Amino acid sequence: QVQLVESGGGLVQAGGSLRLSCAVSGRDFTHYLIGWFRQAPGKEREFVGRFTWVPGTTVIADSVKGRFSISRDNAKNTIDLQIDSLKPEDTAAYYCAARPLWRNEYEIWGPGTQVTVSS
Repeated sequence: QVQLVESGGGLVQAGGSLRLSCAVSGRDFTHYLIGWFRQAPGKEREFVGRFTWVPGTTVIADSVKGRFSISRDNAKNTIDLQIDSLKPEDTAAYYCAARPLWRNEYEIWGPGTQVTVSS
């Protein structure tokens, strides 16, 4: 079973940057896609991007492309979400999730980390 724990959230001023980390552990974690999502109060959960272990590729949602990027930290075994040029509308709880390669649903979710952007 794969376990996920997010970290790195906080309060930041608009225009700033944050780097969120998703610590991945457990068996066969390379058999899962790792996705990043966010959910703002009163809004639906939004996909922001994903990472595939093999071949190490990323996908970023069009809505955040250019400001968000995903990378792997091999030393820490984390999948990181870099957010630049933060906007107040980026305020949300950010989650990482794991999706088995053979399924269409994200099945395992981390507890989330809160990002608050002040104007």
